[in-house]
Amino acid sequence: MAHGDITHIDIPVGDTDAARTFYSGLFGWDIAEVPGFEGYPMWRAPNQISGGGLAPREEGFTTPRSYVEVDSIDDTLAQVGSLGGKVLMARTQISPTSWWAVFEDLDGNQLGLYEGVTTTD
Repeated sequence: MAHGDITHIDIPVGDTDAARTFYSGLFGWDIAEVPGFEGYPMWRAPNQISGGGLAPREEGFTTPRSYVEVDSIDDTLAQVGSLGGKVLMARTQISPTSWWAVFEDLDGNQLGLYEGVTTTD
């Protein structure tokens, strides 16, 4: 993925099992829990590129949230503030090589940011 690509979409759900059945039946998504992320089943579209998660619906998270890949979350969040947006969640580690954050735009829309480091062996 490149800077600016949509990399992940979280769908807030009240009943994870029902949502798994619904989305896998509707779109053919492969939905499974990943070790270390129990209770947060992730989906992969048939194109093997698009994906996301079924996240618990909670106050402040009631509509799907897209995540945009960036080169630097810290730099992007600084731009969010300078352009009039609001940081809702600072850079937070997912794994040793990936991070996420959430911001709100001028209209109150929430978007997530994703930063990942690709390693080569």
